[in-house]
Amino acid sequence: MTARVLVLYTGGTIGMVPSAQGFVPAPDLRRRVLGELGGLVDRLPQHDLLELAPLIDSANLSPEDWSRIGTALVERWQDYDGFVVLHGTDTLAYTASALSFMLAGQDKPVILTGAQIPLGQLRSDARDNLVTSLLLAARPEISEVCVYFHGRLLRGNRARKVRASGFDAFDSPNFPWLGEAGIGLRLRDDLLLAPGTPDFTVPRCQAGAVAMATVYPGMSAQSLQSLLTAPGVRGLVLQSYGVGNLPAADTALLQVLAEAVAAGTTVVNVSQCLNGEVQQGAYATGAALDAAGVLPGLDLTPEAAFAKLHLLLARGLPAPALRRAMSEPIRGECSPG
Repeated sequence: MTARVLVLYTGGTIGMVPSAQGFVPAPDLRRRVLGELGGLVDRLPQHDLLELAPLIDSANLSPEDWSRIGTALVERWQDYDGFVVLHGTDTLAYTASALSFMLAGQDKPVILTGAQIPLGQLRSDARDNLVTSLLLAARPEISEVCVYFHGRLLRGNRARKVRASGFDAFDSPNFPWLGEAGIGLRLRDDLLLAPGTPDFTVPRCQAGAVAMATVYPGMSAQSLQSLLTAPGVRGLVLQSYGVGNLPAADTALLQVLAEAVAAGTTVVNVSQCLNGEVQQGAYATGAALDAAGVLPGLDLTPEAAFAKLHLLLARGLPAPALRRAMSEPIRGECSPG
């Protein structure tokens, strides 16, 4: 039986066209795909293309758009054997993480991809990324949200954009690749998540519910407090030094965090480093965060921590359950603590 794949075009460089203002997202991608792939279409999995309306330049993505994308997939889940989501690269890792939590229990592949150069342009990487993603979306052994880019298949909630303009724009610094595309397509079956039973809930995420703060030398308590007390903020992803350190000599910073946690704000601590994990008890400066009630984010990427906290808050979990869920892997997004 031939696999049927849905390609969901959300916007992004892969489908952009030139304009007087530069490249912009454009509709009618199907016609351009057929023109680019030509006779290859008949050798690919059978597929339909659905365009999200309006299309999104991924730099303008809001957490509310995750719900639009997730709903489009869930409503068509029973009609297809796999899914490809075409997305802009700037926020692709955020969306991949969000979808991985929305689609917990999935039993089919969802492959996110995009391009650094638009389809049809000289030296575009779009053709390979699209063709290989279609082939991967037809592989029944994949039952999770993945990112495919430039020969690499990555767990979606482990992926990060690591290069601004290179074709090898995405990597998975804290977890092995799930597969690699060379002459053949090689999958790491030992790493793939097992299929589940779909029981999807697509909550409506509220833009601004989660803030992010990067720790820097001389960071003031006032600036952090302004962020935490902004209207609608219910969670914070704190990007700290190394294995989870904060300038603990500034007791005012710790006081602001402790007061925010006591008031019901969930604060998660992740590392600024590309590779490694938070170990809050390793140094006294990190241990002070434990005392303030800040959750260690283990080896979560900032993107995965941001999306996971958004989704858990949107589901209205009580504080103890939310803190437990943030500290445990749900879809392979972090190593067990």
